[in-house]
Parts: sequence; structure tokens; C-alpha cells
Amino acid sequence: MTNKERYESAKEMYKGIGIDTDAAIAKLKNIPVSLHCWQGDDVTGFDHEGPLTGGIQTTGNYPGKARTPQELMDDMDQAIRLMPGKKKLNLHACYAIFEKGEYADRDKLEPKHFAKWVEFARERNMGIDFNPTFFSHGKVKDSLTLSSPDEATRKFWIDHGKACIRISEYFARETGVPCVMNIWIGDGYKDVPADRMGPRMRYKDSIEQILSEPYDRNLVKPCVESKVFGIGVESYTVGSGEFTLSFAATHEGCLPLMDNGHYHPTEVVSDKIPALLCYYPEIALHITRPVRWDSDHVVLFDDETREMAKEIVRCEGLDRVYMALDYFDASINRVAAWTVGFRSWQKALLSALCTPNEALRGLQEENCLTELMIMQEELKTYPFGDIWAEYCRQCGVPADKSWFEDIEKYEAEALMHR
Repeated sequence: MTNKERYESAKEMYKGIGIDTDAAIAKLKNIPVSLHCWQGDDVTGFDHEGPLTGGIQTTGNYPGKARTPQELMDDMDQAIRLMPGKKKLNLHACYAIFEKGEYADRDKLEPKHFAKWVEFARERNMGIDFNPTFFSHGKVKDSLTLSSPDEATRKFWIDHGKACIRISEYFARETGVPCVMNIWIGDGYKDVPADRMGPRMRYKDSIEQILSEPYDRNLVKPCVESKVFGIGVESYTVGSGEFTLSFAATHEGCLPLMDNGHYHPTEVVSDKIPALLCYYPEIALHITRPVRWDSDHVVLFDDETREMAKEIVRCEGLDRVYMALDYFDASINRVAAWTVGFRSWQKALLSALCTPNEALRGLQEENCLTELMIMQEELKTYPFGDIWAEYCRQCGVPADKSWFEDIEKYEAEALMHR
């Protein structure tokens, strides 16, 4: 049986449960997913030579880490060629590109320092999302930035945030695509603090000052991201879930951003997505794979990844949820890590689009819970692989693991010579 025949056979099976697989494929082609630049160089960036801080950690020392902007762009290109679907580019501020002899500290960053990234994105028909970098810098004082009691420190980071607002609007105007600008800080304390409210009030004021910078709300989508704990800030994190959700709820135009690695291991973001969509017009996601903590393992086509995608689709949230990948693994080939994670999320979205959500919802509402369980289990052995293969064929990328041959060739010809 040819691949085309296999697809036609699978298409008929899905038609029997009310799914138009051609429509699902066509829809997925137009859903943007933001690809994070920092997988390629272990969250190092180009504006400092110090260690990674902020309570996050990259583990591993696989050869081939990108060392320059050109190497990072080349690596991203290699991965993009193997990924189906529509992409955006996700940058951190520490990836500013300076000309020879030029440097600007983070509070003085300008759009011109990201002009080469704009050129890169426009040539590939990609929008750009952005993140101020509130870590890995000498002005992180006592593990604090926007919540610091030292006003000079706090002002520096507020000015950095304001600069990033201006840069985000520049990205949106240059690419014609709204820019999601995410505010996340690693501020907190290793042991039990004596004052939990004070740092949060300073953080609240800092974000409000950042968002006072004029910007077009149709072009810039500011977000606040929470975290439950980090390395060195185990006992207290300023930007907790309750804080960020409350801030977004009380500040018009500010979105909550959920990273599915930033919660207690027994919490699942798939359950939080529909809860937030009851109240917020738009939300944002950073998609990762936490293993016991915010380990940022490569995204796989696993249960929780699939559940998150299902909730976005069944809640009709594809035009309300900004999706971005966020992980960094230095123990394996970094280009392959990008590719596996992006393809996994594409699989999850396509699988969700091929799920008979209305029929399943009807069984739940009629209390036919036995039949609901049986149907959900039955769907697990439907020929989804043939639908995936057709999607990849239409996108011009390999459907099977043969794409890894390109990665191996690129590793031998480029990565191993760094």
C-alpha cells in the first residue's frame, strides 16, 4: 500500500467519527508556534561571558554549541528545514547582536541591536516574540532584579524592560506580526523570608512602570510568567502563580503566561488552560517537559503534551493562545533537540484537531461515562501516523526519522568543527 493509499484509508476511518482530516491539516498549516533561539547555545546569548543564573540550569556538554550569531542562525535554519508548520522566532534580549567595537548594556538596548534578527525573520516569513533577560548579568543583586530593595538596581531593570517594549514594537512593525513580550524574573530567596509582600509590591510597581512605556496594544502583547521555585530560590519566588495571574487580571492588555514546567509536579497546565480561557481573552504558553522539576527537557509527544493541545483545540483557543517552545538540553545534539520538540508539538496539535471533541463532550454531558472511556481508548489506536505523514508530505519535510540523517550530516560537516 502506498503512502497515498494509506492516507486515504485513514481519512475514511476518521470520517467515520466525524473528522475531516484534510481540514485538520489545512488548519494546522496556519497556526504559528514560536521557536526559541536559546536551545542552540544553552541560554548563553551574546552580551556576557558569565554563568547562567536566575535559578535555571542547562546540563550536558554535547559538542557543537553555537558560539556566534551566524552559527546560531545556521543551526536554526537546519532545524527549521525539518519542521512542518508555521513558525515564529523567539528571542531573549541577551541575544542582541553588536557590531565590532559596539556594546550597549541591557538598559540601553535599541532596535538596531536586533536588526539582523529582523532580517533573518523576514527572509523566512516569521514573526518575532521577545523576552527581557532578567538574569545572567552583573546587576542581578542578591538574586533580585525588579523586586530589589536597592532602587538603583531596580531602576536598571525597569529601564531594561522599557527598552524591550520599544524593541518588541519594532519587531511587530517590521514583520507585520504581533510580538508577545514575556516578563519573567528569577527573583526569590533560598530560605524562609521575613517579608513576602514587600518584594511583590516592588515587583508590581516595576512591571507597571515598564508597561507605562507607550506601545501599540495591537502590536505588543505583554505577558507575566510565574514560577514555583528555582535553584537557589527554593523557599520563595516573588513572581508566584497567584501574583502573575492577579496582575494580568487587573491590568488591561497584560496576558498571563504559563510555562508547564513552572508548577508543582502534581499540577498540570492542561487543566489550567480551560480555567484561564473562561476569564482571559488571550493567554500565552511556554511548552516544555518537566521531569520532577523545571528541568526543561525536550518536548515529546507524551500524555501531558497531548492533553495541553487537546484543551487548546476543544476550547476553540487556537486564535486565543500564543504558543512557544521553551526547553534547553545540552546533553544531545541541539539541532535535533529543536527538531524533536517542534515536531512533537505539531503532532500534538494535529492529533487534537483529529479528535471528535463534540461527540466526546456529548457523551460526558449525557453521563455516558463508560462509552466515553471506551471511545477515548479506541482513539489511541487510530491510524494517526498516516495523517501525520500526509501533513509532513504537504509541508515538504520527512515524516519518519529519516530527517535525522540530515542532522548527522550537519553535525559531521559543521558542528564537530567548533
